[in-house]
This record gives sequence, C-alpha cells and structure tokens, in this order.
Amino acid sequence: MPTPTPIPEAARKAAFVLAAASVLLTTACTGQSVGSATDDPSKEATITFWHAWSAPNEVKAVRSLVAGFERAHPNLHVKVVGNMTDDKINQALRAGGDRAPDVISSFTTNNVGRFCSSGALVDLNPFFAKSGIDPEKTFPKPMTEYTAFEGERCAVPLLGDAYGLYYNKTAFAKAGIAHPPRTWSEFLADAKKLTIPQGDGYRQLGFMPDYHGWESTTEHYLGQFSPTYFGEDGKSNVAKDPAFARSFTLQKKLVDELGGFRRLERFRSTLGDEWGPKHPFHTGQVAMQMDGEWRLGMAEEAKPDFEIGVAPLPVPDDQADQYGKGYITGTIAGIAATSRKQNAAWEFVKYVSTDTDAVTGFANDIHNVPSTLAALKSPKLKYDPRFKTFLDIAAHPRSTTAPASVNGGVYLVTIQQFGYDYESGKVTDLKAGLEKTAAQIDTDIVQARP
Repeated sequence: MPTPTPIPEAARKAAFVLAAASVLLTTACTGQSVGSATDDPSKEATITFWHAWSAPNEVKAVRSLVAGFERAHPNLHVKVVGNMTDDKINQALRAGGDRAPDVISSFTTNNVGRFCSSGALVDLNPFFAKSGIDPEKTFPKPMTEYTAFEGERCAVPLLGDAYGLYYNKTAFAKAGIAHPPRTWSEFLADAKKLTIPQGDGYRQLGFMPDYHGWESTTEHYLGQFSPTYFGEDGKSNVAKDPAFARSFTLQKKLVDELGGFRRLERFRSTLGDEWGPKHPFHTGQVAMQMDGEWRLGMAEEAKPDFEIGVAPLPVPDDQADQYGKGYITGTIAGIAATSRKQNAAWEFVKYVSTDTDAVTGFANDIHNVPSTLAALKSPKLKYDPRFKTFLDIAAHPRSTTAPASVNGGVYLVTIQQFGYDYESGKVTDLKAGLEKTAAQIDTDIVQARP
C-alpha cells in the first residue's frame, strides 16, 4: 500500500488563499515566443527545472524522474532546484536571465490563468501539435481544463489529486449502515445516524460539514454539483447556475442538522490538525471525511482501531447516474517564456507529462493520481486496492475542477468567504448573497485585466 508524502502537495495547496490574494506576474517579461524557439534539442544542452517538492521521498522521486529523462535523452541534462515556492518562481519568471528556470512546476493550479495571461509561460499548443499529441485524448478532462486559459495551454498536468469519501467501516456497522452513501440525502441520513452527542460536544460526529473543516471547502462540495463558474460572456455564474444555491443549501442543512454552526465550531476547536496523527478521522472522532487520495496512507500510518473504507463522494439525488465523479486538481508544469532553450525544455515537459511509464513511476513514488488516461490504466501502477477509487474518480467523464481565471484563485476566495458568512448565519439571504458574490467576482476580474 502506498504511503503519502510527509507533507502532501495538497497541504500546500490548502494555502491557496494567500497565493491567490497576492499580486503575481504583473510585470512578467514575455521573453522568447514559441515561434522564435530556435534551439536544437538534438544538441548538447542543460536546462534548469524548478519544483516545489521538498520531503526526502519527494526529492528522491523527482531525481528518479529526471534520471529517466536523461537516459532517454543523453544529450540533454537537467539541473534540478527544489523547494521553490510560487513567489520565488514568479520573481524568477519576471526577471529572466541565466539563473532563471527553463521549466517550472507549481502545486497551485489556481495560478494558471495568471501564468497564461501574463505571458510568463509559453503557449504549449504549438509544441503539442508539432509532437502529434492531442491533450484532449491524453489527459483527463478536468486536467485539460485547469492547465489552459482562454484557448492558451501554458501548462501541463504533472500528477493529480482526486477527492473522495473516507468512512469508518466499524462505525458504519455499529450504526447498521450497509454501504457508503451515494446521494446527498443518504449522506445526511448516515451522518445523523453516526453522530453521538456528548455534553455540548460529540463522542462521535458523523461528518464535520463546516467550510473551515479539513478539505471541506466550497469548491470541493461544489465539484459534486458540476457547476459552471463563468458564463460565455466571462461573467460569474454564481447567482445564475442553480448548482451553487443547491450546494450552499445542502451544506447549511448539514450544519444545522448535525448540531448547528456554533456547536460544531466549538467541537472542531478541540480536534487535531489536518496533517498530524491526531486528525479526527484517524482518532475516530469523526466518522466520515471528505479528502484526497493522500489521506489513505496518512490514516493507515496513524494505526486507527477501525477499518477504513473509501468511496466517491455523494452526488445530488437527481444526478444519481453520475455517482463516481469527484473534484480534481493537481500539480502543473510549464516552460518559461524567458527560456532560450524552449525546444529542449519541451522534450523534458513532454517526457514527464505524457510518457506513460514516466508518469506511472512518478505516481508510484509520490503516491498521487497519475495525470494521463494511459497511466491511469497502466498495469505498472502500485496501489492499495482502495486507492483505485481515486483512479476511477480521475478517469470519470463527469469529474470536475475549478476553471482558470485571469486573477488566479481570487474568485474562489470570494466564494469561500461567502460560504463562511452563510454557514455561520452572518448572511441569511442566499439569493442576495450569491448576487453580491457574483458582482464582486466580476469587479475583481475587470480590475485584473490589463
């Protein structure tokens, strides 16, 4: 069974609010365009690759990935620089020069819109076309969506994360629940059955629904409702697409029927943190958990006194035929516009993102979801049988993601803030609140455009 990275990539992505709120790439140099990439990738060359992985097993995995590339391309060499934050990457992309990276990877898919619109990363569509690779047939649909913006594909997926449902099989049996819930109405009923009050708290809580919980963010809930974030006119759809109102209504009902916001928040404040062994799912204090594929290894390492089950998250009752879908995100990679070795850089990007054995091996080492359709089916994948749930979610044709925006993840921050206000009762008029949220998103996008 795979074990997770000590600090999974999604742990860093959980801090996207800070990344999205910062001003990135506002003065990026466009550098050498794709059309003027004239280096000869058959000649001897060294390219520089900046990435954010830092844990020992992660660093080892990257080295193995690079070694495989260098064996396949003996004339090309890769200088690897790890533990690079988006801020450092952005500064280097703006500055250019001999010390700047040729290829970068980022855990923050929310910055793709910025990377593309600023010209910091080159459009890879011509490179894909020249290599005879169709991204739509190579990567899962959500991954093709979060690596492009307004027709420009300035990034490729480099492993992914899929969100599903973890559940305490022992607690399910005690509560007389035969199988994991497939719809949200079943989920609510099960969460209530699994909840055992104790004093002003809980001996066992069926599910922690609060948006401040562990991975129970607005976009992860929304992923199960398949929302359309923006209309064809580019304006926010938050107040128009009923998926948003339905998602917020569902979450608020969970909050209210599982004890109310204040009681839940008091209980949450007594629980362990997301990345430590005392996570409340590990300890059995919470019976169901919305989380990514990395949680399985972390939970098993904590040696819980119950059997762990894994399933897709529920879907709306009228979308029961779509059960199995989920929210998808992941790491991205791209070529710096300032690079003078873009053709050589493409050979590296192509290898790490489309070579089936390379992607499969990296997924095995990092313990994330493979990012190509072929690798998802590779017989060389090594995983706990329960991990297959996440492979299936990644390959599901109705799985979703959050689209790229010119100002990164700012619109997601705005939606999340509304979620905080609505679940806590600070805002009571859902329709008016969604309209105000949409207006704020539109204003922010207009201000972000050049």
